[in-house]
Parts: sequence; structure tokens; C-alpha cells
Amino acid sequence: MDNKTLQRSLKTLGYYDGPIDGIMGGKALDAVDKLLKSEIPADIVDKWSADRKVIAAKQITLREMNIEVGIIDGMMGPSTQHAIEVWQNMVRAVPGDEADHVPLAKIVWPTQAQVPGFYGPVGTSQVMLELPYKMKLAWDVSKPMTRFSCHTKVRDSLGRVFAAVLASYGETEIAKLRLDMFGGCLNVRKMRGGNSWSMHSWGIAVDMDPENNQLRMGRDKATFARPEYDPWWDAWEAEGWVSLGKARNYDWMHTQAARL
Repeated sequence: MDNKTLQRSLKTLGYYDGPIDGIMGGKALDAVDKLLKSEIPADIVDKWSADRKVIAAKQITLREMNIEVGIIDGMMGPSTQHAIEVWQNMVRAVPGDEADHVPLAKIVWPTQAQVPGFYGPVGTSQVMLELPYKMKLAWDVSKPMTRFSCHTKVRDSLGRVFAAVLASYGETEIAKLRLDMFGGCLNVRKMRGGNSWSMHSWGIAVDMDPENNQLRMGRDKATFARPEYDPWWDAWEAEGWVSLGKARNYDWMHTQAARL
């Protein structure tokens, strides 16, 4: 695997904002550190050389392409060498410059426990997402909306989700299926019945059509559980977002950029 692919993966995950030039300089290595420390104890990562860290980051990238790499240890052992060969075969199947056509790792958001370290303090780093189709406030449908506030690290991903929804359904079907009923994103509050911050507190969770997908509705009642919503979920899952409804069969309105 080349360094440009790693840099693009780090950028997709929100760790890197530098050029895609294949040079693992300060910014790129800082991004590698952040990626590794999202799943490996910092005291272990800090003992590794820069080269070992880069290999470990590539192992994670390969793993998220569903290529088996074995242990994430930064060592170029047989499993990692085989994984790279698998990736190279994937690249050869794509015409053109491999640096511009290699498959990217899917987005893997942090776990809920890792959210504060990944996203920062609650209510911060907010930006406006411009929507590709008009929505309505679920609690006041007379008010159309064309944008809403979310965390900067999820804005581009959210934009791709809603663009995919528009491409799959079109505006008429979106309105019919109530995929334009916005139930909220940024809301700094504690989880219902708990002391931990809600994922909404970072602007990394989106609620849609809450009337027909209420907290305690299961698959027998929630509309989002119906087959006609499969392309809706395909759009979210392509970006790594997690549906509480699909994962735990409650709160079908809620989808978040954090793993359970």
C-alpha cells in the first residue's frame, strides 16, 4: 500500500487535512498517531518508531477494506505482506494511476467511549451542512429548512448520505416516505435516563421522522424498518453511520457517527 492511499484514508476519517502527496511529514505522522491511539493505548504507540506507526496505520486501513491483516502491531509479517498483495491485486483491476483509483477504506467512526477524544468538547466545532433537498422541522412542518448545524468532522459524510438519498428516491418519493422530516442534530444534553452526554451534544447524531419512529417502537411499528427504506439505510451504512434501530431495534429515528 502506498502513502497516498493512507493519507486519503486519514483525511476521510477526519484526522488529516494536509496534501495527498505521499510524504509522511509532520501533519501526516500526527494523523497516524491519532488514528493509532483511537484503538491502541498511547503508552504503546509512543514507543514505536515513525516507520512502525505508518505500517500499523496501513494495517488498520487494510483491515477496514475487509482485508485480513492479523494483529495491528506495525510489523511487516506474513499476514501484512499478504494483505498488501491482496490490495495490489485490487489496484491492478482499476485502470489508470493507482494513486488516484485505489479503493478507500470505509469510514470507521470512534466508539461512544472514544467520542470526547475524537470530537472534542460538547457543542464545539460546529458547521452548517447545506442540504441537497429541502426538509421540514418535524415539530413544525410549516418551517422549511435547507441546512442544519453538525460537527465539522461529519459534515462531508452527511452531505454524501443525503445526496445518495436524493439520487435513490427523488424528491417526490422522499416527501412520500417522510425522509424530509428533520428531528434534530445538535442538542447539548444528557442521554435519556443517564448521566452521559448524548451523541447529539457533539452534533454527530441525526433524528429523522420521529413521529413514525419513536423511541420505543420496534420493527413491528417503526416505518424505517420497512423494506422501502433499504436504500435509505444503504446510504448511511456506506458512510459508517450506526442506526440504533437496526442495531438494537429501538429509537429507529436515530443514526449516529459513533460505534456502539
